[in-house]
Amino acid sequence: MTRPAPATDPAPDEGLSLHRIGVRFGGLVALDDVSLRVPPGRTVGVIGPNGAGKTTLFNVVCGFVTPTSGRITLDGRPLRPRPHRLARLGIARTLQGVGLFAGLTVLENVMVGAEHAGHRPESAWEALERCGVAPHAHAHPGGLPYAVRKRVALARALVAQPRLLLLDEPAGGLGADEIGELGELITGLSCAVLLVEHHMDLVMAVCDEILVLDFGKPVAHGTPAQIRTDEAVVDAYLGAAA
Repeated sequence: MTRPAPATDPAPDEGLSLHRIGVRFGGLVALDDVSLRVPPGRTVGVIGPNGAGKTTLFNVVCGFVTPTSGRITLDGRPLRPRPHRLARLGIARTLQGVGLFAGLTVLENVMVGAEHAGHRPESAWEALERCGVAPHAHAHPGGLPYAVRKRVALARALVAQPRLLLLDEPAGGLGADEIGELGELITGLSCAVLLVEHHMDLVMAVCDEILVLDFGKPVAHGTPAQIRTDEAVVDAYLGAAA
């Protein structure tokens, strides 16, 4: 299921980079000296126990949280993410909840993403077909199974044809077969992906690199094979999740 490596290695400054990011909420340290790079065409996962800082890291990249230290760059240039400006930067995201508009059909929900990104309505159909939900195009999301609604939310993100896709717990609420299908979809993408997830089977199957956080601090960073055999990670996280 692993995505094929790009034909050429990206330049050192290509893609999204987080440089020694720190986040404090009053006296609480949510992130401490976290660095991460998401090169073009690669899938990078962020894992860790509850409260490790995964969601805070995701929110920093989305612009919901402003770091108290460190910096973010995109292709080597300083970046101050803002949620309403992500699309024009070629960045799309899905959140833990599906976030669909109940009063719109599935197709209309996805067309919102197409129009916002300046793409033609035909792109919405293509995104629906890619995510396997085109047969539900004229249904309203409230009457659809949760797994289908998750796919619709992903289609709405993909319709913008992003260079970077941010996925926050995309496997939440899905069954084993549905998670497998999601993994196949992710590995078929050509864009870079930042995946925050706690389903280890999915993370290990689709990611090129994995960052492990614990209490806001990086405790390991490497390939899935390296993470599987890291004793600190196994003791603190993988062992507890098994």
